[in-house]
Amino acid sequence: MINASGREKMVLIGFSMKFTIVFASATGHTEDIAERLDQLLPDSELKELSDFQDIKDMEACEALICCTPTWNTGSDVKRSGTVWDEHIEQIPNLNCSGKPVAIVGLGDSAAFSKFFCDAMEELYTAFQKAGGNLIGHVSGEDYIFDDSKSMINGMFCGLPIDEDNESEKTQDRLEAWCKTILEESKQ
Repeated sequence: MINASGREKMVLIGFSMKFTIVFASATGHTEDIAERLDQLLPDSELKELSDFQDIKDMEACEALICCTPTWNTGSDVKRSGTVWDEHIEQIPNLNCSGKPVAIVGLGDSAAFSKFFCDAMEELYTAFQKAGGNLIGHVSGEDYIFDDSKSMINGMFCGLPIDEDNESEKTQDRLEAWCKTILEESKQ
């Protein structure tokens, strides 16, 4: 299947899960990553978080990919520095029972190496409390960083992206991760 940009979307035979890619962005990097995911995934829908009339509207989505930057480094709460912070306390009250939910986090592994993609964990924990089926964990082996709250049981709780220092790795990471979440969402 070819999308509007001429790139091939990933297609798995017999697969029809629709991902809603939800993002909030501070500088545009997170929006760019969300748009790139939309180009890769079949039958996906791209939405800015602020487009939801009510956060409860996420319950109607078949599957979610939530994209967030990390700006409020070192904080224990509200680490994205975006509109996600206004809704993070409401997410655990959603009914996401069994819904596939994947998280993408953007961070700077050089300047903020001790807080790399920390906001990803906050979304992960909130959707886990809402009953979501969290998919898309990633090994930290290919990343250089000092610490991250998003490392859970030896794995990142989603896909970390570093557009500041490793942008040359982003496309390969996105493509591999999309294949992973498409497979995991079928289970």
